[in-house]
Amino acid sequence: MSHLTHEETARQQRAFALELRRIEEDARRKAILDREQFRGLQIAPTASFEDDAEGREPGDQNWTGYGFDVHPHVTFVSTFVLVSFILLTLMFKEDASGLFKTAMEAITTTMGWFLILVTNLFILAAFYFAFGRFGQIRIGGSDAKPEFSTPAWFAMLLSAGMGIGLMFWSVGEPMVHYASPSPMFAGVQAQTPEAAQAAMGVTYFHWGLHPWAIYAIVGLGLAFFAYNRGLPLTIRSVFYPLLGNRIYGFWGNLIDVLSVLATLVGLATSLGLGVQQINAGLNALFGVGIGTTTQVTLIAVITGVATLSVMSGLDNGVKFLSQANMVLAAVFVLFLLLVGPTIFILSGFTQNLGYYLTIFPELSLWTETFRETNWQGSWTVFYWAWWISWSPFVGMFIARISKGRTVREFVLGVILIPTLLSFVWMSVFGGSAIFVQTHGPEDILAAVNDDVATAMFVMLDHFPLSQVLSFAAIVLVTIFFVTSSDSGSLVVDHLTSGGKLDSPTPQRVFWAIVEGVIAAVLLIGGGLTTLQTASVSTGLPFALVLLISVYALYVGFSQETYVENAVERAVRMAKEGHRIQEAVTSAVENGEDSVTASVLSR
Repeated sequence: MSHLTHEETARQQRAFALELRRIEEDARRKAILDREQFRGLQIAPTASFEDDAEGREPGDQNWTGYGFDVHPHVTFVSTFVLVSFILLTLMFKEDASGLFKTAMEAITTTMGWFLILVTNLFILAAFYFAFGRFGQIRIGGSDAKPEFSTPAWFAMLLSAGMGIGLMFWSVGEPMVHYASPSPMFAGVQAQTPEAAQAAMGVTYFHWGLHPWAIYAIVGLGLAFFAYNRGLPLTIRSVFYPLLGNRIYGFWGNLIDVLSVLATLVGLATSLGLGVQQINAGLNALFGVGIGTTTQVTLIAVITGVATLSVMSGLDNGVKFLSQANMVLAAVFVLFLLLVGPTIFILSGFTQNLGYYLTIFPELSLWTETFRETNWQGSWTVFYWAWWISWSPFVGMFIARISKGRTVREFVLGVILIPTLLSFVWMSVFGGSAIFVQTHGPEDILAAVNDDVATAMFVMLDHFPLSQVLSFAAIVLVTIFFVTSSDSGSLVVDHLTSGGKLDSPTPQRVFWAIVEGVIAAVLLIGGGLTTLQTASVSTGLPFALVLLISVYALYVGFSQETYVENAVERAVRMAKEGHRIQEAVTSAVENGEDSVTASVLSR
């Protein structure tokens, strides 16, 4: 008899579990239909069930042939703009440098305030999403599990934080600010302890919370609308709450075209800086001449290596190179920490962190309004535009590895961990450079004034095994170049193929070559100033895209919260009803009077 009772209980529990699932599905469907529809820019708003793709497949509008699988509007328009830029720069290269310099001055003086303001809004939005009512939303749905362990996820975030920029500016930027303090620090004399403190504070500022807040917003939007709403992994999908199915039309195409242009120019800027530093290192070690011709030749050679990496596939190519480079970077920075001024570096890290937190509010909103200067045009404004143009690349990488994380986990992990890594890196290299300048025979400032790309190699001459360290630095930058080109071509592939993740290899090879060509053309057009102008020019319009995406993400989160709350209420009511029914049944079976059963059933 007891055996039959257990079987009956198990059967009832299974039936109730199925009933709960049905109730949850019905509640979710009803909540999606009942939630307030956001009309925004939509002409005919639609409400969909969980999968907002509504049966559409990524790339269902693509053109295929000759080894390509591309979205015609996004690909052809982007290619036309890029080819036009390349041809015009090469045809008028004598005038290109002056034109780019004028454009840089005009954009930074008139719209620099906008880039500074919106970048701060990205920080506020990221932390609002993390600590507000959306913090518990899980990427991939309430039942999603992380695909990577937390340590592995952190390690991949750290790999995203490392790059050519950190190698190029880790010595050069602190030394430039040490020799010529920012106008914000009025009264601070150059090459003094106060100048050193200001230099490290500004360097921390440029490589701290702001860039990673930008990446967090982009990555969060991509991850949420891909994994929670079933939309393609492209920037246009973030705008679904505002545009509805119009993301598949003109407005969506325009958004992805801007994304492609911003990504390619951001990558080209990094590649251009990287090849300048490689050239400087080869000059220090082997006497190779420094010049545009040499740098363009290096771009051609390294792009060829990147193409081989692309052809070998993601696992065999970029994955191996990325892992090897992370190990080499870790050994490099630890060796320098141990053989360098260790106490000075560690003490500086602590003090610099406190100083950064102290000046953070003022420096974040400082715009040189009451000064006849444009210092920020070459520094803060350039950096913010560079990070914004780089954001589709880094954001898509972060989105692909973050399924199963809550919004709070996502934001805190993406912003805090890489920021701390950047601070450590800058403290080791920037701190060592300041120490060598103030205590050693090497004149790093002279090298910076001559060519900022040579600064690291001049500093390394002060330490043991300087030749080995310089060679390691060249290898690091070269592999960063290859992995950035490889991964960048993959991201551009996603954007130009309607979100497909399996685009043909010839297509990725094409974009890897395009990235190298753009970097070479920018160097021919005027070097560092041209690289900065290109980033600012594409970062400015894309900043407006990201600003609107913040609101779109807010609307998407609000819809998700409404649905999940409705489902939770329905399930809670069903469980309560089931508990009461079990109590009534138990009372009847135990022979309790009808009055008691009646009370329990109320």
